[in-house]
Amino acid sequence: MGKDKIIIKGAREHNLKNVDVTIPRDKLVVFTGLSGSGKSSLAFDTIYADGQRRYVESLSSYARQFLGQMEKPDVDEIEGLSPAISIDQKTTSKNPRSTVGTVTEIYDYLRLLYARIGIPHCPICGREIKQQTIDQIVDQVMKLEERTKIQIMAPIVRGRKGEHVKEFEAARKSGFVRVRVDGNIYDLSEEIKLEKNIKHHIEIIVDRLVIKPEIKSRLTDSLEIASNLSGGLIIVDVVDGEEILFSQNYACPEHGISIEELSPRMFSFNNPYGACEKCTGLGTFMKVDPDLIVPNKELSISQGALKASGWSFGDRGSIANMYFEALAQTYGFSLDTPFQDLPKKAVDVIFYGTGKKKLEMTRTNGYGTGTYSAPFEGIINNLERRYKESNSDYAKEEIANYMNDIECPSCHGERLKPEALAVTVGGRNISEITKMSITELLDFIQQLELSERDHMIADAVLKEIRERLQFLCSVGLEYLTLSRSAGTLSGGESQRIRLATQIGSSLVGVLYILDEPSIGLHQRDNDKLIGTLKHLRDIGNTLIVVEHDEDTMLAADYLVDVGPGAGIHGGEIVFSGTIDQLKTCEESITAQYLFGKKQIPVPKERRKGNGNFLTFTGCAENNLKDITVKIPLGCFVCVTGVSGSGKSSLVNEIIYKHLAAKLNRARLHAGKHGKVDGLEYLDKVIDIDQSPIGRTPRSNPGTYTGVFNDIRELFAQTADAKMRGYNAGRFSFNVRGGRCEACQGDGIVKIEMHFLPDIFVPCEVCKGKRYNRETLEVKYKGKSIHDVLEMTVEEGMYFFENIPRIHRKLKTLFEVGLGYVKIGQPATTLSGGEAQRVKLATELAKRSTGKTIYILDEPTTGLHTADVHRLIQVLQKLVDAGNTVLVIEHNLDIIKVADHIIDLGPEGGTRGGEIVANGTPEEVAECVDSYTGQYLKRSLEKTKQSSK
Repeated sequence: MGKDKIIIKGAREHNLKNVDVTIPRDKLVVFTGLSGSGKSSLAFDTIYADGQRRYVESLSSYARQFLGQMEKPDVDEIEGLSPAISIDQKTTSKNPRSTVGTVTEIYDYLRLLYARIGIPHCPICGREIKQQTIDQIVDQVMKLEERTKIQIMAPIVRGRKGEHVKEFEAARKSGFVRVRVDGNIYDLSEEIKLEKNIKHHIEIIVDRLVIKPEIKSRLTDSLEIASNLSGGLIIVDVVDGEEILFSQNYACPEHGISIEELSPRMFSFNNPYGACEKCTGLGTFMKVDPDLIVPNKELSISQGALKASGWSFGDRGSIANMYFEALAQTYGFSLDTPFQDLPKKAVDVIFYGTGKKKLEMTRTNGYGTGTYSAPFEGIINNLERRYKESNSDYAKEEIANYMNDIECPSCHGERLKPEALAVTVGGRNISEITKMSITELLDFIQQLELSERDHMIADAVLKEIRERLQFLCSVGLEYLTLSRSAGTLSGGESQRIRLATQIGSSLVGVLYILDEPSIGLHQRDNDKLIGTLKHLRDIGNTLIVVEHDEDTMLAADYLVDVGPGAGIHGGEIVFSGTIDQLKTCEESITAQYLFGKKQIPVPKERRKGNGNFLTFTGCAENNLKDITVKIPLGCFVCVTGVSGSGKSSLVNEIIYKHLAAKLNRARLHAGKHGKVDGLEYLDKVIDIDQSPIGRTPRSNPGTYTGVFNDIRELFAQTADAKMRGYNAGRFSFNVRGGRCEACQGDGIVKIEMHFLPDIFVPCEVCKGKRYNRETLEVKYKGKSIHDVLEMTVEEGMYFFENIPRIHRKLKTLFEVGLGYVKIGQPATTLSGGEAQRVKLATELAKRSTGKTIYILDEPTTGLHTADVHRLIQVLQKLVDAGNTVLVIEHNLDIIKVADHIIDLGPEGGTRGGEIVANGTPEEVAECVDSYTGQYLKRSLEKTKQSSK
């Protein structure tokens, strides 16, 4: 075996048809092919899975039980395999404490930098804090009122785990009598036992004094002893008063504010020593939003203006009615007045209560009429109290629908304590620099002027920070800020962050497998990404990239085309070789689109729309710069721009949330914007995103689209079913009756294996068919309900061609390119792009009103050019029916067929957020300031030449 190849023999995972393929090592290899052809099955489920399995098997049995092994993929043999690292599209942590800075570890280096060379300032006056001498501390203490009792304490342990036996022993030997542990005072002559795994605070009580002039000498001695014991920290505990922390390191002479020695944990918002005490380092609070309680202020309370949980105006005699009627009587307003016309005093008491003032109320129920006297808590106060006190997740989720994140009033969203925010490097505190874009921060770090001493201390740290920032720039993420929450990153962004981290690790001899790293990346930044991939290859790694992007394919050293079709029509190697060899491969659909034999045509005529517009003025969410956006209705509209230019802020945060709140009555709060015109021309908004269609294997395309309900009803109408008395519920695998109870309708049973991965085996009773024997005996055209679930969408479409309602739904799934997917395929096995197309098909199958606006975020994710061609036809069909389609997209094939383009930019982050170009693709292509226009011009010219 040559050491320069990876040889795969007999791969049969999922739809792969016993394929053999040889891949050169230390090269950039692209796997391409139609969606569902088997690329990911070969790259991730075969090659990566076997690489991981071999690594885990090399560990001890003790280590293996903690790692959760991977099963051996269905393949005969793989030779020449290196340790494998997968960089896929799974998004980063949704934890609100996780940011770009923490994920990339840059924030950890910044904390170290600030702890070592940061200059502390007084949080009140901003004056630079210098070291505090014992004499200054004595003067501060002597200012206390005469006869005040104080204790001088030395904090020897601050927030450290352990039993600390040695510390107590040393204190005894030094002659000290008392010690304070976690706020409780102990005698050192007694044995003190501490919990080993809990953080403790230990202070030795050095002296007890009463303030009077003659104690100055003794006070000085005691302070010096305490300072020596604790390394410069002294606590003066004022009896019946507050504790004062003094530091020989830093203190403000004017305000007497002392801060302890700077340490990295002081700058961490995930550590109680650094986190803002009010918001515990989150920077925001969950607060009830009055706009979500009263979504339509034109309604009166009696008409149901109030939508809050438990506070809707209901039946006569309800508690809510009793309170509202008493409030109206006491404060002189009518329950029939539109909410927007109520006096401010009335609105305030409805939301925030009557305080201690009691209301006189009368309530009538089945037992008679009763009179009550009680204060009113207020709807907002009531909801917030219930949210804090409830132990029910359901109740919390229900109340959370009326809440929004608001900025913490204490730290103003900066997450840290005032003492940490008062420390600067280069005149900026740590929060200010994390709010800079990566490019701005890189400039700031490179221009930092430091003293010779600070240079010696910080050089190594600054080098690490610089390198990591440059890695992020090299993968096209220079517009991000370190303070950005990791949960708001797209799949492509989080994947490129992990890619940047891998470059930093500089590993050699590794097999990297990437899943469409170009997702969410503008054409302009593609070169940067390809350069990064080539760098990883050049230092001695093998890269397998599952990709449809034209630029990446042309830059590859070797290309593997899987196909020829999708699902059962795929699973074969159509081509493997260099890009030059691909030109001669006539069977490859990829080659036909790549070299112009096939193409996506440009429409002969652009739609002008129906003459109406949806206009959003003053859009200012995130980096948007108070822009006005005019969307022509009845058109195919594309929002474009470089990564980070503000597309998602505009479409997802403002346009969708506002339309969903107004048209669909969703409980959503739109981003910052002004007036909105044109809502009267729309009746609903549909958002088709890439979130999963279900979190369990019980969810599938059949259940999501509703076609499975129709199929079950059809089976219930068969002669066999009627004779046995079966209804549609009998054919559901989710309820008792028709399903197999041995596996509860799953078809598989999990067997837990010690030291080995859990094994899923077909159920012995139903043999994986999910249903019991009696249910499976009912047939329609010779097929049982299990046989139907095992059909692909394409097979089902022909099988049910005489049943219009079933045929129509399956046909829409086929039209969006999902003909290869099984009707009963578990939702957990569908990719993000496939899930998005299932949602699209579900909406297509519904009767169109012609006044709907469809919003899609990068629908071409995971799609081959041939699939994009099919998707465009589907979207154009929606627009032909009079609807509006609004798409966020980077794919030039989608952009060039749009009727109208809104191009944001000119750059990403703070240098974006403006409208650079607006109009038809031809008009945008002529805009020299638009990056999208420059690439679009080439694409339009290429299409024109190919069509000649």
